[in-house]
Amino acid sequence: MKRSELEHAIRAACDVSGDNEVIIFGSQAILGQFPFAHADLLMSAEADVMPKNHPEKVDEIDGCLGEMSQFHETHGFYVHGVDIACAKLPKGWQERWLRVQNQNTRYKTGYCIEAHDLAASKLAAFRPKDTQFVALLISEHLVNVEILKARIEETPIDENLKKRILRWIQKESQQ
Repeated sequence: MKRSELEHAIRAACDVSGDNEVIIFGSQAILGQFPFAHADLLMSAEADVMPKNHPEKVDEIDGCLGEMSQFHETHGFYVHGVDIACAKLPKGWQERWLRVQNQNTRYKTGYCIEAHDLAASKLAAFRPKDTQFVALLISEHLVNVEILKARIEETPIDENLKKRILRWIQKESQQ
């Protein structure tokens, strides 16, 4: 996904939900902070989105703009309407999100999760695709390892998983 496609996703999700603001919290949220991020970070064809003021409309977004929808077939990417409660995010994430609002969004607003918060959320899931994503964020110097460790400490996850993630970050930062 490219930044222009994320902006289109914001516009479309706002139109479908009747909301002027959406929260973007999947991997493509990286485009909010780094519009020209490394191509390997932009491989996903989906944007995970929740309307900020009408979270109950996630199913409408998924139905109209989701995987295998006409929107997906037409544009080659899709908008996954999903509740942000599915993501594990560090304390204070809402104070750090990045605003995407411009002519291409028709001045509708997308709040993209900040890179360290996004990385912490990905590591909380700890799937291979998520660790690969975060490893690239680290190697491209898009996240600071010490800040990432602090965000992991602020993420509501099991203590054993937290220790595992912190060991993984330490190992990855030494590569």
